[in-house]
Amino acid sequence: MAKVELKQPIVAAIAEDIKDAQSVVLVDYRGLTVAQDTELRKQFREAGVIYKVCKNTMMKRAFEGTEFAGLDEYLEGPSAIAVCKEDATAPARILCEFKKKADKLELKAGVVEGSIYDANGLTEIAKVPSRDVLLGRLFGSMQSPIANFARVIKQIAEKDGEGAAAEEAPAEAAAE
Repeated sequence: MAKVELKQPIVAAIAEDIKDAQSVVLVDYRGLTVAQDTELRKQFREAGVIYKVCKNTMMKRAFEGTEFAGLDEYLEGPSAIAVCKEDATAPARILCEFKKKADKLELKAGVVEGSIYDANGLTEIAKVPSRDVLLGRLFGSMQSPIANFARVIKQIAEKDGEGAAAEEAPAEAAAE
């Protein structure tokens, strides 16, 4: 079997991983201990992020003709790829947080929602909360005025109910 035939399934697997991805981040993992690597993989799994160590040539082939082709220039030295199809900021957020404990970890570059970012850009993206957190904040801010309005209406109804009951009592007493 020729070498090319052996590489095709690997390239196809990477291409499948990046298909419909919200973000792809390249990282240099050199210097991580086994325990650190295991912890990083666990965090990625919990967040729904695909994380693989791949050969640069395989990634270049898989990136060809996609929005991720701009990452080719960053494929130097050992590289791992973090891919997320759901939360665009998850890989950058997890990596930047993890880097605080594992200073050997190095972000190279990434594509987030179609735009290429270097390591500094990814650090800024990591500060953006997840989509779920942002939606929660939005709905919370929308719910607050509605809840306040409902409280005011209830207070008015209770106040009117007391006034109406007081008016009915003297009328009943006069009828007797």
